[in-house]
Amino acid sequence: MRKFLLFFVSVLFFVNPQLDAQKITVTAKLDSTSILIGNQTRLTFQVSQQPNQKVLMPLFSDTIIGGLEVVEPVKMDTLKSPDGHIQVSQHYLVTSFKDSLLYIPSYPFVLNGDTVWSKSLSLKVVQPYKIDTASHKIADIKQILNPKFDWMGLITTILIVLLILAILILAYYLYKKYFKHKAALNAQELKLLQPAHVVALNELDRIKSEKLWQQGRGKEYHTELTDVIREYIERMFNITSMEMTSDEILEHLKGLRLEQKATYLELKQILSLADLVKFAKWNATPDEHELSLMNAYLFVNQTKIEEVKPLEEVVTEENEHEK
Repeated sequence: MRKFLLFFVSVLFFVNPQLDAQKITVTAKLDSTSILIGNQTRLTFQVSQQPNQKVLMPLFSDTIIGGLEVVEPVKMDTLKSPDGHIQVSQHYLVTSFKDSLLYIPSYPFVLNGDTVWSKSLSLKVVQPYKIDTASHKIADIKQILNPKFDWMGLITTILIVLLILAILILAYYLYKKYFKHKAALNAQELKLLQPAHVVALNELDRIKSEKLWQQGRGKEYHTELTDVIREYIERMFNITSMEMTSDEILEHLKGLRLEQKATYLELKQILSLADLVKFAKWNATPDEHELSLMNAYLFVNQTKIEEVKPLEEVVTEENEHEK
């Protein structure tokens, strides 16, 4: 009999640890046991168990109990302890809009038909504001909060605007210095590549189409007309006519008076009338305006030097024209 008792005690000694190893522990806690009405706190259920155990836990969607609402869906996390156990946690972010002491009861956690209950909790919800219930007006449960002025946001916006302005200014500077200047230079180079009489005749066609003197802009008309003739003379006769007076130009071209008197007189008429209009405020007649333009065409055509093309190039052009 004594041997049987010793055997029974030995069996219990070896079995109990195994039974204890199958048990789970449950804890429940609140981050804060007291909150202001409308504020939030976190409710957590923690289960310590073996890795291979499946514990049935209660789940809440909208409310924990009446008056205690769930703000965010449940969040689960699992931690493994050095002794081989795992800790499974349920986190609920909760709030309440009821000024009262809320009682959170125990909840069951079931493992293989065995139930372990969490401890009960209490949450005090405080209403710190005075509300005039007799006024029958809607009142805020919390005071309106004035946010702090966002100085960093303002500084960031200013810096971004300044950076954009700096980029635009730099882009305009580069365009003006390189691209625009290059485009103007190319236009000037293109002029120099063309024969002087071609450039002059094209400019005279432009002046004719603009009809400046018909718009009452006689001074501008004669200024542009004489500029075209001066540039043509500078290129054709190799004199700095742009910097000379009308008399100086005529003096340098006195040889033309002997060889082509009519052409010389045409030039003299253009320059003399332009000086009267620009400096003496002379009101030229329509016939005088037209005469200056006609004489400009005549002067260019009578003094131009046509480029003599090689015979082979002329033949090639004629053949292409026939095709």
